[in-house]
Amino acid sequence: MAPSFDNESSLFNFVVRDGNGVKGIVDSGISKVPQAYIQPTAEQIDKKNASKCEIPPIDLSKLNGPDHDEVVNQIVRAAETLGFFQVVNHGVPIQLLDSLKQTAHNFFSLPAERKAVYRKEVSPSPLVKYGTSFVPEKERALEWKDYISMAYTNDAEALQQWPIECRDVALQFLKTSHEMVRNLLEALLGNLGEELDDSKIDAFIGKKMVNMNFYPTCPNPELTVGVGRHSDMGTLTILLQDGIGGLYVKVPEDVDMEKKGEWVEIPPIPDALVINVGDMLQIWSNGRYKSAEHRVRTTSTKSRVSIPIFTSPLPTQKVAPLPQVVKKDGVARYKEFVFSNYMNSFFGNAHDGKKSLEFAQINSN
Repeated sequence: MAPSFDNESSLFNFVVRDGNGVKGIVDSGISKVPQAYIQPTAEQIDKKNASKCEIPPIDLSKLNGPDHDEVVNQIVRAAETLGFFQVVNHGVPIQLLDSLKQTAHNFFSLPAERKAVYRKEVSPSPLVKYGTSFVPEKERALEWKDYISMAYTNDAEALQQWPIECRDVALQFLKTSHEMVRNLLEALLGNLGEELDDSKIDAFIGKKMVNMNFYPTCPNPELTVGVGRHSDMGTLTILLQDGIGGLYVKVPEDVDMEKKGEWVEIPPIPDALVINVGDMLQIWSNGRYKSAEHRVRTTSTKSRVSIPIFTSPLPTQKVAPLPQVVKKDGVARYKEFVFSNYMNSFFGNAHDGKKSLEFAQINSN
């Protein structure tokens, strides 16, 4: 018998503790969204009044030719303004992108008990976590999303411990995107006067994780969110979105762009990857680069998948604004900290815009 979704503790147990996820609710045949998922009015996404972000994608193949400097300028400009951009000719095989989307759908259509073995409390591997929403225990309203998260240490452990149903394509995605990530980081750090060599790379992107996100169809998409307002905590996020759309980014108030303070949709571009700046890159740049505040809308027509790669420093790494940037700016806007402490703060709170950065901010009052 399906549980009563009107009872919050019964719903929480079914969705979170028993590992049925949002998909379990949808599969039970609901016709309206349970109360626990209804967002405060201020958090609901008005699809009708949102505009689309019309910035064309950046062609990364041109980094290796006479247009190199122009492409670097495009990357830097995007990081300084919206914190989000799309790239094409990125070196990740297009067939792999199609395979990733299909694999994500296949994984989430598995019976609940096959996925629930990877719940945080019982997962056979510290590298793999299956869950729902973001921090369900701390949220006023739950997010309409299930996910599987796979942390990378080395190839052998990934092949041994990641779920057999998705490990091969996830690992291939991670490996084939590495050169692109490095090129993007070289461009962004080079603009700050920091040369990226092999000895420094782990300090910036030593920790990597592949997620597969699943947003089931929702009977009342206007009342829910797939992911609430937040910025990513790491360095760069590489995101494969499918053709359905629903990713929104907030235009910062302090940049020279139209639509300041408004939410714009990042429309899916075939074969493109979405890149977004994370909190660490904002901190290293002393605030020049903007970690992008973003959120995800749900849809009533078709289940949506997205597959992000999160890159960040190693947990033991100390992070602070780059000295040469502070010297130029005359002031450090963020304090030095150990990345693992930032992570604990980030995962210890519900999504709340860019509040995560307050952990590192130096108050100028």
